Amino acid sequence: MEGMMKVAIMTDIGKMEYTERPIPAPKDDEVLVKLEYVGICGSDLHYYEAGAIGNFIVKPPFVLGHEPGGVVVEVGKDVTHLKVGDRVALEPGKTCGHCEFCREGKYNLCPDVIFFATPPVDGVFQEYVAHEAGLCFKLPDNVSTMEGALIEPLAVGFHAANQGGAHAGQTAVVMGAGCIGLVSMMALKAEGVSRVYVVDVMKNRLEKAMELGADGVINGREADAVAKIMELTDGRGCDLVIETAGTEITTRQAINMTKKGATIVLVGYSSSGEMTLPVSTALDKELTFKTVFRYRHIYPMAIDAVASGRVNLKGIVTDVFDFDDLQNAMDRSISDKANIVKAVVKMPE
Repeated sequence: MEGMMKVAIMTDIGKMEYTERPIPAPKDDEVLVKLEYVGICGSDLHYYEAGAIGNFIVKPPFVLGHEPGGVVVEVGKDVTHLKVGDRVALEPGKTCGHCEFCREGKYNLCPDVIFFATPPVDGVFQEYVAHEAGLCFKLPDNVSTMEGALIEPLAVGFHAANQGGAHAGQTAVVMGAGCIGLVSMMALKAEGVSRVYVVDVMKNRLEKAMELGADGVINGREADAVAKIMELTDGRGCDLVIETAGTEITTRQAINMTKKGATIVLVGYSSSGEMTLPVSTALDKELTFKTVFRYRHIYPMAIDAVASGRVNLKGIVTDVFDFDDLQNAMDRSISDKANIVKAVVKMPE
């Protein structure tokens, strides 16, 4: 397909503009996808607001966005499992395939991954993208391309649940009710965890957690979260905590609310990158700590969970912005975090 496409570019911190670029031509093992929805992720907002995450520094002009869903409009000659018209969710990271991590199946740890919207790799706030066909997953008829865009954050939630060994009979707590906290809660429920409680300090987010299936919520500003979990578990403590808030206080609470032998999964990044924690308590309890970096081998599972109705992925979306309104979408997602839990961008038709 020849022609030009509209692309949103970050030209400076807090500034979005538009330009035109040629529509990419898919390679033999790729498909060309007309994007319909792209989610706004916390990392997009951080790059937009601060210009960097750790050693990943934005050098404008830069394209944000790594949560895409769309429709195949062109197919490379070696692609057999997809055809024009298929609706797909795109896994945003292309790995090398031959390093020790890829060979072990832990491809999310590949040091040479090419990941949408991770500098210097451009993201997908644009009308079309050519992407490796093996990373494009066909959506069932009852799963929309908006949900397809949200498979990416849902994959993080399922990976967190898997890292924690989630299973029936457990009581779990999710610290933080942002997008990743909510999808983690839904993943835990989908994997059969008996009771899942969610802790946050924002009333609207806690209401959203209850709407999406939490067994209970705790406002950490109004109640002692540790004491409340102890009360709810008859003094035993919980079996599993998924920490998505990335703060020292919530991580300390996680250590204190778990029972002996429990597991804590760390998902949220702290702003400083460092914390002071009660390690002696963790040792006394013989806690297991697991961490999460993106996900691996999750997209088929996550898509099936949405298609079967076990996960209400549409329910996390609080705001839909037009592509032409992207500056406002980014600004509001930063300034109104109490109300905007998850925003998605609707691309031009």
